[in-house]
Amino acid sequence: MKSIRTITALLTLLASSSCLAATLTIPMSFEYLAIDGQKIKTNIFTHKADLQLQPGSHKIAIRYSDMVEDDYSDSEYRVESSPFIVTLDVNGDYQYHLLPVGGIPVKDPNTFSKSPKVIIKRGDNGAVDYQVKQTDFTEESFVSQLFTRNKQDIDPKMAATAATSKGNAAPIPQPQDPITHATSNNTTSTQSSKEAQKMLKYWWEQADAPTRKAFMGWAIQQM
Repeated sequence: MKSIRTITALLTLLASSSCLAATLTIPMSFEYLAIDGQKIKTNIFTHKADLQLQPGSHKIAIRYSDMVEDDYSDSEYRVESSPFIVTLDVNGDYQYHLLPVGGIPVKDPNTFSKSPKVIIKRGDNGAVDYQVKQTDFTEESFVSQLFTRNKQDIDPKMAATAATSKGNAAPIPQPQDPITHATSNNTTSTQSSKEAQKMLKYWWEQADAPTRKAFMGWAIQQM
């Protein structure tokens, strides 16, 4: 009987602790990149607005990204900021909101994207312990290097330089004649795939909501 009570108490404790997760919400014009050194998976079809956070300190990489109307034509173009790092201390199951300084929508997207200023508010208007650090990164693949599990900071410029050097250090193998043609075909295929992905993303960004919904329905049927 005692063991059953012990197990019940443990299950109750686990259930209550799982409910202590906080939530960070970002607007449509922002996107998550990484949290605590782990890349956050996203796609062009859905916007991830909410991020569940357990109690403790978290480093979250976020980027401003939005479509802007061209003043001289009817077309739109995308503006993006370099990633910025939000260090947020979570001490309860609160609802946090990240907002651009000046409110939504951003009044001058081009200027804002060069140095995005944001604030974090709590749903109950309580005090929030957070810091925002700007970076000059232009590659998502380098974001994870900004984080270390022992809380030591890494200079973004040094991390970017190290990553670039590492990528250039490996020698380029010279293929033998029998496989030259096959290697060339593989390279061409990879390049074509990347170009197709860019074009798909471009047209998706140009489409309106009904067109996007119709396309998603068609894409799901093809899977």
